[in-house]
Amino acid sequence: MKKLIPFILLLFCAQSIAAQNITGVIKGTVHTSDGQPAPFVSVLIKDNNRGVVTDLKGEFTFRRLQPGTYTVQISLVGYQTAEQEVRVNGSETSTVNIRLEVSDTQLKEVIIKGNQARTGKKESDFVARLPIKNIENPQVYNVVNKELLREQGIVTFDDALKNAPGVSRLWSSTGRPGDGAGYFTMRGFSVQPTVIDGIAGLTNGGVDPANIERIETIKGPSGTLFGSSLISFGGLINIVTKKPYDHFGGDISYTGGGFGLNRVTADVNTPLNEDKTALLRVNAAYHNEGSFQDAGFKKSFFFAPSFTYKASDRLTFDINTEIYNAESTNTLMVFLNRSRQLIARTPAELGIDFNRSFTSNDISYKTPTINLTGQINYKLSDQWTSQTVAAHSIRKSDGYYSYVMFLDAGVAPNDTLFNRYVYTQYSQAITTDIQQNFIGDFRIGSLRNRVVVGIDFLSQQATNNYSPYAMFDNVNAVNKNDPRYGQLTRPAVDAKLGALTSGYTKNSATNYTYSAYISDVLNITEALSAMMSVRVDHFDNKGTKNFLNGALTGNYSQTAVSPKFGLVYQIVKDKVGVFANYMNGFRNVTAAQPNPALGLDIKYKPQQANQIEGGVKLDLLNHKLNFTASYYDILVSNMTRQVTGKGDDGVDYNYTIQDGTQKSKGIELDLSATPVTGLNIVAGYGYNDSKMVKSAANIQGRRPTSAGPEHLANFWIGYTTPGGPLQGLGAGFGGNYASENLITNDAATGIFTLPSYTVLNATIFYQAKSYRLGIKLDNLANKEYFGGWTTVEKQLPRRLSASAAFRF
Repeated sequence: MKKLIPFILLLFCAQSIAAQNITGVIKGTVHTSDGQPAPFVSVLIKDNNRGVVTDLKGEFTFRRLQPGTYTVQISLVGYQTAEQEVRVNGSETSTVNIRLEVSDTQLKEVIIKGNQARTGKKESDFVARLPIKNIENPQVYNVVNKELLREQGIVTFDDALKNAPGVSRLWSSTGRPGDGAGYFTMRGFSVQPTVIDGIAGLTNGGVDPANIERIETIKGPSGTLFGSSLISFGGLINIVTKKPYDHFGGDISYTGGGFGLNRVTADVNTPLNEDKTALLRVNAAYHNEGSFQDAGFKKSFFFAPSFTYKASDRLTFDINTEIYNAESTNTLMVFLNRSRQLIARTPAELGIDFNRSFTSNDISYKTPTINLTGQINYKLSDQWTSQTVAAHSIRKSDGYYSYVMFLDAGVAPNDTLFNRYVYTQYSQAITTDIQQNFIGDFRIGSLRNRVVVGIDFLSQQATNNYSPYAMFDNVNAVNKNDPRYGQLTRPAVDAKLGALTSGYTKNSATNYTYSAYISDVLNITEALSAMMSVRVDHFDNKGTKNFLNGALTGNYSQTAVSPKFGLVYQIVKDKVGVFANYMNGFRNVTAAQPNPALGLDIKYKPQQANQIEGGVKLDLLNHKLNFTASYYDILVSNMTRQVTGKGDDGVDYNYTIQDGTQKSKGIELDLSATPVTGLNIVAGYGYNDSKMVKSAANIQGRRPTSAGPEHLANFWIGYTTPGGPLQGLGAGFGGNYASENLITNDAATGIFTLPSYTVLNATIFYQAKSYRLGIKLDNLANKEYFGGWTTVEKQLPRRLSASAAFRF
């Protein structure tokens, strides 16, 4: 018996140790009283003081819990603290769903679900590639969410972006190969919508707003976390798509209006199984619209299924697909002559009737686009998550592209004649982007670290096959009786192009980008945090292969290092913070071939943009008041410019050197507020001062045309009656202001100025539980105003539209 005692004791200890190693999991979801997920809410296990924060879906997880009963406590300002006991049995996962009830103070207000736009919600997983609050982020970004788009009756992506402070459209979508999407100006630089859910998502045409949850305009050179191939020194536009949720619901809507507007959208969401681990959401839209001019149209079909599968409490799969088919005519953009002094210097002086299109409806192009994104999130531990993201896009330009440009002075000295150009285009571009991120939240001593470590591979391939730019004819821009005006037809264009024997393009181009980055948000104290980030980026351009002569040109490679540093000091925790940042962006510069006679061997470096910025962020009154004010200063270096030099052979040569600089500085203000229940206010202001400091002589010291207007302002006030006999009745009013815009600013041409403008819009609507009716009047005063970028483009006149939506 004595010999058995040690064995029994050893067996007992082994069982005790094994029992201690059996741990369970508590997983839960927190919703607010209106049924919405509650992100960034503190969740505490009272028994051991372990705490976590819910993610954007309101979900939280505690791992490695010994068997037993625990008290989970959830607290959020404005809501009653909630507690719930949870039993952990062995290695099982215990699931809990907690609903927060509004506090006694909040209960004095009547809150109608869907009646509040909640315009102040700015939290994002994409801006920092980390789930941090806006007030913790030293970078400035603005958010335009789906609630605001619904209240405004938005039917186009371009109109949606009018709500972003300091953002203005330069060009409408052209459908051209490579860069056919719309161009916008941001902090003095041109930018296109190229990012969907934080990864590459490109198009040669327009963007349908049917699948947009929110639009994030992320300001400043953001090369450290987003690279250089897809974004601008002024920032980037990130489109966040709608995601599936765990119950059946949706809506169908119709909008009809002036200039032939007919638009139908559908949004249907459903769980696919009983335990709601497989979720499907489908958004679709059909859009058909004419023009206020004598010709012009655009029609499109959009289909976007998204699927989420929760394989376990640790593993989630998300797949998002967007299929966009569109056909349209080119928007009338009057290209100003770029080689001689302009005679007319304003749109009024041109004397053109801008209600004429100078094209025909059979001169059109198609821009089919497919964007496919897949994401795998795997919870490695309480502190680390693996995020694998892959995106694949195929975009095409297929059809006829046309534009008009003023003739040289010797031919038409009074700016009265257009050259009408046309060509056929077929281009296909394939982009593949693969990212692997490891996201951590851990402490080293008393210092909290929130870290993302990632690698990124981007492949871009393009195949082009198109005709030369053919000058179809000259047509009088002012005389409405010119018989040539109506002669631009597809048969006539085909005949013109068929007679050409040279100038055709048939090539392909490929480039790869390999990147690695790390970013750490370090909480030095409860109030002070620092963001430290760096990226290493290697760009490998395989060149352009000309299939007509077999030549390969433009192959080169470049490596860039991009740092980022930011500080945030929260004067009042989660409510008032001041911030400062240093941010870097870069752009690869195509290798040039200097003339050998100069004896030069130039190897170009990437352009570099460095920004210094500081400001304040407010998040007050339980997220009912959000305000950001900032001042930024951006300096771009390593810009190329043309100079003239004498070679060893005594001949003067034009060659390229890389010592150019550009300065861009300004102020931005962004306000969103809900001062009383049902009332939502959105306002923004942007001031930008841009100058070519060192450049080619003809533009040195001048404002670049890509900078757009110097002053931009936007505002919107919407009110929905929260109760009583008029409950659900609402109205909205707002608009945009832009100062003068120098669309041509060159010593060779002079200055062409688009006048300043103020455009106002209004809407009235009624929304009930199962339906919504609305009327919208765009451009209330029927203001004639223009946009452009070395081009003159008349904007939409007054238009009345009506909509009806049915919810289920």
